[in-house]
Amino acid sequence: MTVALTSLSHGAGCGCKLPPAAVHELVGRLPVSERDDVLVGFGTADDAGVVRVRDDLALVQTVDFFTPIVDDPYDFGRIAATNALSDVWAMGGEPLSALSLVAWPLERLGTEALEAVLRGGHDAVAAAGAAIVGGHSIDDAEPKYGLAVTGLVHPDEVLTNAGGRPGDRLVLTKPLGAGAVSTAAKRGIAPDGLVARATAVMCELNAAAARAARAAAAHALTDVTGFGLLGHLHELAAASGCAAEVEAAALPAIDGVLDLLARDDERAIAGGTRRNRAYAEGFASFAAGVDEARRWLACDAMTSGGLLAAVPGAMEGGVEVGRLVEGPAGAISVR
Repeated sequence: MTVALTSLSHGAGCGCKLPPAAVHELVGRLPVSERDDVLVGFGTADDAGVVRVRDDLALVQTVDFFTPIVDDPYDFGRIAATNALSDVWAMGGEPLSALSLVAWPLERLGTEALEAVLRGGHDAVAAAGAAIVGGHSIDDAEPKYGLAVTGLVHPDEVLTNAGGRPGDRLVLTKPLGAGAVSTAAKRGIAPDGLVARATAVMCELNAAAARAARAAAAHALTDVTGFGLLGHLHELAAASGCAAEVEAAALPAIDGVLDLLARDDERAIAGGTRRNRAYAEGFASFAAGVDEARRWLACDAMTSGGLLAAVPGAMEGGVEVGRLVEGPAGAISVR
């Protein structure tokens, strides 16, 4: 009998991240490297680290792995790899190579499903123009997969989440809602076709979105994953010394997600999304007219989401969802 991958995971995709409040507090107590060649460390909660190796070359380094968000092993591999690659594009770089990270219950799931996961990861990395050059595996009762990715960028072309300016437009390049879809699928309430639509969104590489952000002279860039749109926007705004305004009605959603989030029983609300909303109470306010479904959508624990760019003007290939404004650093008003 085929075992559903999501039945073995306590969370789903980026929704299995540790709570943002706990992570930020912990990391904030750690010493920050003062080496001159470290261009971006973990001090601003950026998507990846950047280390200069020459005057004209820097390495972008990131790692990301998680539990299954879909049951199809090949799609799980593609989604996890796409998600990890996104961090390099979010820093203005281009992926070069990757190492696979595997935790797998071999006796329970066997090698056939694992091979499909690895092939999915390979295909996503190859489509990005990079190569998987090795990896590491351990035995684990809960399956997990991801990548450690190395990319390249010119030191003068690094994009961080700290460069936003008041007046910048906020542009999001993928719809939200993957956390709700995965939770609905696990609980047997996902409508036909919804998982396929969410999978297509999560497997979309952010390469074109990164090019569009650079062409639009983006001041700041990040990707939207497990901390939700509000969580990642909070990091960007705080690092940039700005506040932000979000138009709830403009937030794009995977087709069918808003209906799930509007259910009275809240069975499609992921645990990570609930943690995100509780965390957002410390920095975000909602106007009275914003309905519950869109409040949950703004906090959805997204996996392999789009890029969120702070740009001075128009940008192709995305949806304008708000602006950076003068105000307390990191504060967000959703209206």
